Amino acid sequence: QVQLVESGGGLVQPGGSLRLSCAASGSIFTITAMGWYRQAPGKQRELVAGITSGGITLYTDSVKGRFTISRDNAKNTVYLQMNSLKPEDTAVYYCNAGGWYGSRSYSEGDYWGQGTQVTVSS
Repeated sequence: QVQLVESGGGLVQPGGSLRLSCAASGSIFTITAMGWYRQAPGKQRELVAGITSGGITLYTDSVKGRFTISRDNAKNTVYLQMNSLKPEDTAVYYCNAGGWYGSRSYSEGDYWGQGTQVTVSS
């Protein structure tokens, strides 16, 4: 079992920044990659960014150049730095423990955090 706890969401004005954190505990040796997903009202959940244990990353096109995923293996924590936030970034953000395949493809896993709300509004 893997437990994931997110933090760092909140209300921010357009153009602002937030940093999300996801702390993992439990059977973390089984985790080969971590991902951040988001789900906006009335929309399907989408993968925002993923990172391997070795630091290889991927991003969905809409956040490239604005968001940065990183990890601190010593703290078993993954971060999502979000800059230049837009109203369309408003969503509940979820951390996921998953896998990696191919050169740059994230595989969704069964373990999810509870979600953290990010609202971008003036």
